Amino acid sequence: MSDFQVLASVERVVSQSRSVIFHPDRIGPAILKWADTLRPSPSWEHPCHFFDDTQESVRWIFTLDVLNHCFWPDPGEPVWTVIYKDKPHSGYWGLAASLKRALEQGFPITDPHFLSTVGSSELDKIFSGLGTIPMFEERLKNLREAGRIILSELGGDIMSLFDAASGSALRLVKAIVSHFPSFRDEARYGTQRVYFWKRAQIFASDVFTAFQGGKWGKFHDNDRLTAFADYKLPQVLRELGVISYSAQLEARVDSIQFLQPGSEEEVEIRAMTVWAVEELRKGFEDLGRKLTSPRIDNWLWQLGQEGAFRKRPYHRCRTIFY
Repeated sequence: MSDFQVLASVERVVSQSRSVIFHPDRIGPAILKWADTLRPSPSWEHPCHFFDDTQESVRWIFTLDVLNHCFWPDPGEPVWTVIYKDKPHSGYWGLAASLKRALEQGFPITDPHFLSTVGSSELDKIFSGLGTIPMFEERLKNLREAGRIILSELGGDIMSLFDAASGSALRLVKAIVSHFPSFRDEARYGTQRVYFWKRAQIFASDVFTAFQGGKWGKFHDNDRLTAFADYKLPQVLRELGVISYSAQLEARVDSIQFLQPGSEEEVEIRAMTVWAVEELRKGFEDLGRKLTSPRIDNWLWQLGQEGAFRKRPYHRCRTIFY
């Protein structure tokens, strides 16, 4: 799909990057050392994930991905944690747990009428737990926006986009970005526009994973999706030596200074993340293993849960896009 501009736009950043450096010679060693930790294809099956094999699952995933961003607390604040079925869950799993619990408690979180008018007190109950979820007001705004747009532009159902996509993950991503401003994950780099579309791509990938490539997840071009540029992947890539930071950026990241969304440094980190994953994909392919970029993204994310990859902080940037 010629107008899927993510890779072409990040390549321009990579070629001009001043604060983030790519080390192609580290691709091979990273694969050789850590490839055996690559898990089987990601599964949607998890106690915190809702799935009933119907369109309702797609709608639930959409609500999940409207809200799927920025879970880390401010310094000194507790980590937002949800207790679900007597177990604590934080971060992404806290979000998934809160939405599955909400559905079980009767909150119609897949209904655009409810989303378009959801009140702060209702959302507070949905997110209730230990601590407070970051960016609460932004999440409230984006849920309302999503509900209104589904009602006014999509005939009242997000499923209409799947008919228009005709089995293309890329068309679905483009449609999500086109209709929903909160998914329009784009930035300026000098005079150039850079496209990441992280959460829109995650939505397509989540549906593919949930339905195991069938039904509404039957995409003929799922392998064209890129990495989902966030804050955990560059932390892992940095420990692998695949990317490094300039002395100035390194000092800012390691001292947990916030980066401005859309700043040159932040855009370079995200662009280099997407690029590095593409190079890792090619490295695996050279060894006879054909993997998609989302699969490698998941591999790096899993590595990021290990202590060896948490020696130094990830970059901090308050944004609705990741």
